[in-house]
Amino acid sequence: MRKPVRVRKPWGEFTQYALNERVTVKLITVEPGQALSLQSHRMRDELWVPLDDGAVVRVGDRELRPRAGEEVWIPKGALHRLEAGDKRVRVLEVSFGHFDENDITRYEDRYGRA
Repeated sequence: MRKPVRVRKPWGEFTQYALNERVTVKLITVEPGQALSLQSHRMRDELWVPLDDGAVVRVGDRELRPRAGEEVWIPKGALHRLEAGDKRVRVLEVSFGHFDENDITRYEDRYGRA
């Protein structure tokens, strides 16, 4: 896992997740009761940072319920899924490596895409 760099400033601090690296950044919004497919990627690692409480994240065989701002690392090849409970959740996704939407292998999907 790439370690985020935290830098203290007189006004507070910032966390730097990438510096001069090839990254793609997305904001993912999942509506109440909905879920992304159970999936993996061959060409990228992902860092998910929930912006709201209530996200349910599966990474491998672990189920996590990260708080807003808690970082979740998803290594290349790991099975993973994001779900929303009873309220909408937003997750900031930073993908490290080659990003291609066709680099998704789906194992389970509620919407018939697996």
